[in-house]
Amino acid sequence: MAEEKTKLSIKEWPIDERPREKAMLNGISTLSKAELLAILVGSGNDEDSAVGLMRKVLASCGDSIAMLARLTVDDLCQFKGIGPAKAISIMAACELWKRRAKDERPELERIRSSKDIFAYFHPLVCDSPVEKSFVLLLNNMHRVIDHVEIGSGGLTATVVDIRLIMREALLKRATAMALCHNHPSGSLRPSGEDDKLTASLAAACKVMSIRLLDHIIIADDKYYSYNDDNRM
Repeated sequence: MAEEKTKLSIKEWPIDERPREKAMLNGISTLSKAELLAILVGSGNDEDSAVGLMRKVLASCGDSIAMLARLTVDDLCQFKGIGPAKAISIMAACELWKRRAKDERPELERIRSSKDIFAYFHPLVCDSPVEKSFVLLLNNMHRVIDHVEIGSGGLTATVVDIRLIMREALLKRATAMALCHNHPSGSLRPSGEDDKLTASLAAACKVMSIRLLDHIIIADDKYYSYNDDNRM
């Protein structure tokens, strides 16, 4: 069947293999993820149509755009029919998705809960293949002053310097803060190092009369909160 399809012109393909026409007839929102990506790459290979190729790529990522966004050019080029140009097109689409999430991030007047902290940081770490750590600096009304990346680079851990966090807090005159980092592995369970960092930062904040509101761990689209778990 696949061999027969390659002999047909695009206009002769079934409608479900022609995403542009399907979008024109039924609206862009009716297209699947594979169909949307197929429009970007334009063609498949001698075994798969563009849609079929994108289905294979998405299947390798658990049908997750967040996981797709973590693939490199080399990763994508492992699929037959994808070269550097197509790989960059896919990565550009993922980057636009990420930036839209940032644009839609609510401009919070105040941080009121762990959910607010998650909403603030999720766009920054959702597709990172390595662990990153941030501190959110707040005033006495828990309004956001700034956020600062204070660690990055590890696959399973990253080194965070308590002195760096406190320096940033003092320079920005923060009276409260929240810590956030991601787990690229997808696990929400805090590690022993996470527990030590939380305890050490809480002790440093107490000395400086700065309130540590929470430490949250983000994994994909979920999060763990030390405060919600009564561990602050």
